[in-house]
Amino acid sequence: MHWHAYQWTGAGVERENEAERRPDSPDFRASALPPMRTGDWLAKPASRIAASFDDVEAAIGWLTAAYGEIRDVLHTPDRVPLEDRLGAARDLLRRGVDVQWGEWLQGGRFATIGMICCPNRQVPHPCPIRRGAGVAGLRGHSPRASSSSRYP
Repeated sequence: MHWHAYQWTGAGVERENEAERRPDSPDFRASALPPMRTGDWLAKPASRIAASFDDVEAAIGWLTAAYGEIRDVLHTPDRVPLEDRLGAARDLLRRGVDVQWGEWLQGGRFATIGMICCPNRQVPHPCPIRRGAGVAGLRGHSPRASSSSRYP
């Protein structure tokens, strides 16, 4: 098992467009909106992957950094302490359970930070890296740099 990281930030009202958030929609793959089910991130193009990991601690490090990017603009700061989030994430990811955090930001924006298990126990989507590039494994996949410019 390995994990793919995903992020989305946008106007909170955009999430109401459920059609684009379902994989059976013709607009799903092109839409930047997060899917309704976490595992459906894997049906998005591989270019949507923020990073990929085969080590839980590296995945936890990415979640920590991604949360750090939005921490100062949270609408309601630290409702759940980061240490608690990370402890739960570490346990869940090791057991093959996706982790996705959704947080309201100041100004009516919303951020989604997710670490999705691949293969996924809930949905039958193939690995987006293997599907998109015909690659035998994660070797050679370099995560794209996370940019703090995604957040206000």
